[in-house]
Amino acid sequence: MDSTPLIFVIAILIALSAFFSASETAFSSMNRIRMKNKAAEGHKRAKLVLKISENYDTLLSTILVGNNIVNIASSSIATVVFTSFMGDIGVTISTIVMTVVVLIFGEISPKSIAKDKAESIAILLAPPLQVCIWILTPVNWIFKLWKMLLTKIFKLHRNDTFTEEELITIVDEVQSDGGIDQHEGALIRSAIEFNDVDVEDILIPRVDVIAIEKNTPMQQILDTFREQGFSRMPVYDGDIDRIIGLIHEKDFNRLFSTGAKDISSIIKTATIVAKGMKISKLLRLLQYNKTHMAVVVDEFGGTAGIVTLEDILEELVGEIWDEYDEVVEEIVQNPDGTYLVACNASLEKFKEKFGLEKEYDSSTVSGWVMEELGKVPEIGDTFSYGNLSVVVTKAEFRRAIEIQITVSDPEDSPQTT
Repeated sequence: MDSTPLIFVIAILIALSAFFSASETAFSSMNRIRMKNKAAEGHKRAKLVLKISENYDTLLSTILVGNNIVNIASSSIATVVFTSFMGDIGVTISTIVMTVVVLIFGEISPKSIAKDKAESIAILLAPPLQVCIWILTPVNWIFKLWKMLLTKIFKLHRNDTFTEEELITIVDEVQSDGGIDQHEGALIRSAIEFNDVDVEDILIPRVDVIAIEKNTPMQQILDTFREQGFSRMPVYDGDIDRIIGLIHEKDFNRLFSTGAKDISSIIKTATIVAKGMKISKLLRLLQYNKTHMAVVVDEFGGTAGIVTLEDILEELVGEIWDEYDEVVEEIVQNPDGTYLVACNASLEKFKEKFGLEKEYDSSTVSGWVMEELGKVPEIGDTFSYGNLSVVVTKAEFRRAIEIQITVSDPEDSPQTT
């Protein structure tokens, strides 16, 4: 018996097995965003790839059915060939040989290549794969009905949404692969986490707010603007808990040059917000009101502090310094290995730096210090937290201003930035 035609058929079936295996890996591993960009540029095959991948269940059933058909057919034909030469022992030999051949040439090799060149392979194999989908449409329809039945029986529900943590993990992986640099990665992570930040996490607290009383003499207001370097300041009526608006430096200078005696004509309505508002919502509110500052009130209606547009943007892009700002690093490592920490620093950033896991009600390091001490901080107060030894080095207005931290275990020392 001439086995040459059968061997040729086996080779074709192994090639088809490689085709289906490569298709499965390529379509499951390809970068859809990159493929969408190619399609947007007018790449016709990229559009076909996206069309096929949109119905992944049909694609997968086509690949699995096709792969099983060609693998079973190749094994059956190989058995006939081997038994014709070797008799009954040919069945065993055929099983061994075809297992090795299918694994190497029909599975491992094509899948390895498709994994490394997923987009290119998907684009190359999309047209013939579309033909296979058309041919196996009746079979796919049966499997679709079978899947619907399984879904109802086992109450299966597919969830294709990404969580925030998963998105951040993707950004970390892309950054580690070199797709984006460290700055771009940090910016994307900040944007993802932007909606989780409350106003109280970034506000300038009441004790640090520079405001003026509405009846303050004009010369004193001018001196305050010059000393502080602010472009706008809140205005209150009698008490800082009754902020009635804000004035802009340009408006005040123009008014001052006319010899006016009060600022009532230039006071603009202040935007009042609660501490629990998300800064993403506040950003839209400030844009709508065409203002750069909002007054934050507490649950009793008193002034908790203020927040500026710059404070919000710094949550996205990091610290923004201008020519009037005194550049202050919130966490500084000393030559002896200790750390000096400004107590107005964000507690979240502090926890990330030093590995704190416990949840606190406070949003600043100053509040954390007060919670840990259980009293009003004073210079020289000390306490320990895990492997951290904390000393209050500066305090005023019944709050901590600066602390010094010693990390007891050098291996757990946080990395400097």
